[in-house]
Amino acid sequence: MNKKGLLIIGAGGVSTVATLKCAMNIDTFENITLASRTLSKCVKIKKMIKEKIDVDIDVAIVDADDTNDIIKIIKKTNCKVVLNVALPYQDLTIMDACSATNTHYIDTANYEHPDEAKFEYKEQWARNDDFKNNNLTALLGSGFDPGVTGVFVKYIEQNYLDSIEYIDIMDCNAGDHGYPFATNFNPEINLREVSANGRYWEEGEWITTKPLEIRVNHDYPEVGVKPSYLLYHEELESLSKNIKGLKRIRFFMTFGDAYIQHMNCLENVGMLGIEPVEHKGQMITPIEFLATLLPDPASLGPRTHGKTNIGCICEGIKDGVRKKYYIYNICDHQECYKETTAQAVSYTTGVPAMIGSKLVYNGTWDLRGAVNVEEFDSTPFVNEMMTQGLPWKVMEMDIE
Repeated sequence: MNKKGLLIIGAGGVSTVATLKCAMNIDTFENITLASRTLSKCVKIKKMIKEKIDVDIDVAIVDADDTNDIIKIIKKTNCKVVLNVALPYQDLTIMDACSATNTHYIDTANYEHPDEAKFEYKEQWARNDDFKNNNLTALLGSGFDPGVTGVFVKYIEQNYLDSIEYIDIMDCNAGDHGYPFATNFNPEINLREVSANGRYWEEGEWITTKPLEIRVNHDYPEVGVKPSYLLYHEELESLSKNIKGLKRIRFFMTFGDAYIQHMNCLENVGMLGIEPVEHKGQMITPIEFLATLLPDPASLGPRTHGKTNIGCICEGIKDGVRKKYYIYNICDHQECYKETTAQAVSYTTGVPAMIGSKLVYNGTWDLRGAVNVEEFDSTPFVNEMMTQGLPWKVMEMDIE
């Protein structure tokens, strides 16, 4: 029996967008099953999709920490592709279930060990042969960053520059949710990422900085000048490997002073700790407890106003002349909410997750193994962005 259909694992804010967008492309995906540990979350998304676009999807329960449980649901649905929008801690169990059942795999973030504030592609790339030998694709990092950022760099390499020497990835969320403090995606992942040491790649070496040590004031189109801080972000690892001739790549993200002050305070009192501590006879992990106290990122949609601007500044050589280009997307939080009931940070991750799944599902992207987005032809992806709600622009910049 031929495999068909899409299985989506995870039912948070990103999944809300990705599942709705996949349902809007039901002609490609044929049928969709949304599965999570919490069935009620899946049912809520199913009802929203039915009300908005009159498409029916199936829902199911799955334990994404258990490879055997994932194998069971893959076999039950006989799906062709699995889209993983669960936690990055669960990447490996889902990947292993896919390779064991001859199923293509897509995710939006690389593997992160639950007991260590470290994320890298090493263990996912190590599964390359498991997929390649079974004629399968494991598409790694098909969100926005990572994801679209890699596609943007590839597009500039294919169309504007003969070689790219310098890349700065610029991520701005200028949205205002009105809370004193909240994170716009999973608090545990967000706070671990921001409070960690920064890193960037230059001339073949990784250079480490203190958390938020390097700040630049960057003028984001349609947003304005915002303080932006150097972080380590996972696409730096793959792009430094896959873009030939590269001399330096960095990643910057905007944060307001209030966010940083709250985060520093929480860190100083131990609330960002990942080691369990005993409290009244029970073992609790501080950052997990903090996540339960903070607003659910999926609830921020109706109250978030403003825009996001995420893009890549690429400098290199074209026909012997040095050139610099800025390729970026702008989203409006309220427009995203009206379409999908989610804010723009979830939207900008969920839409590319659908696009990557679509290109693998229909065979447009057919490289086999564990591969990153920048290894594919960028053209079909950026074309889909224009029609699926993520329009982008390219502007030439002056060489400083």
